[in-house]
Amino acid sequence: MLRVPLLRSPLAKSLNLRSLALSPYSDPIVFRQHFSCSANQFLFKQPSSIGFGNPRFRSDSFSLLRSLRFEHSSMASASSTDAKSVYDFVVKDARGNDVDLSQYKGKVLLIVNVASQCGLTNSNYTELSELYTKYKDQGLEILAFPCNQFGAQEPGSNDQIVEFACTRFKAEFPIFDKVDVNGDKAAPIYKFLKSSKGGLFGDGIKWNFTKFLVGKDGNVVERYAPTTSPSSIEKDVKKVLGVS
Repeated sequence: MLRVPLLRSPLAKSLNLRSLALSPYSDPIVFRQHFSCSANQFLFKQPSSIGFGNPRFRSDSFSLLRSLRFEHSSMASASSTDAKSVYDFVVKDARGNDVDLSQYKGKVLLIVNVASQCGLTNSNYTELSELYTKYKDQGLEILAFPCNQFGAQEPGSNDQIVEFACTRFKAEFPIFDKVDVNGDKAAPIYKFLKSSKGGLFGDGIKWNFTKFLVGKDGNVVERYAPTTSPSSIEKDVKKVLGVS
């Protein structure tokens, strides 16, 4: 994902990237529409107006974008100890592309580790989808991170996970790359979330569908146990959103 700030990077300064900076993925709303349920069935359908219809241009451009993405993520992704908010992190989407969480500044986030074969799957996915549909226009974003650490209940590929969530639950919120949430290999974003708000018996994530409510400043407001249903935290979501 190429963002306008990358035009100031050393690599970008030596190249003419003005047209590429107009990529629709620089807009969080377009990003959400592309990588959520309504559009997860296709890859990189770019407008022909910036030349992506030409195979050679597409190949060369993607090579350049990968280089820029690596350079950007190396600079922008903070360690969990250095980070001051979730906006300091770069994560991977379900297609393996970098997503700078700073694009969600000013939004209220509900970050959830999801699984497709858990006893909590049906109720949580259903209520998460309902919550998202109800409040997305008021500034709520739900970020789902698949995890296979609890009973091996998320064994599928990223494509299978997205297909499951979209087909069965019509999930329109973004689903990211599968991650570890505990242990030495835990994703940095999860190390930050856990250190920001511990659980009842320590910081570790206890099971699938642990939820973190993040305020508009990018800091954790509340943490909810896996058995806490999304519908039961609606009042907290409304409070942080500032809606009645």
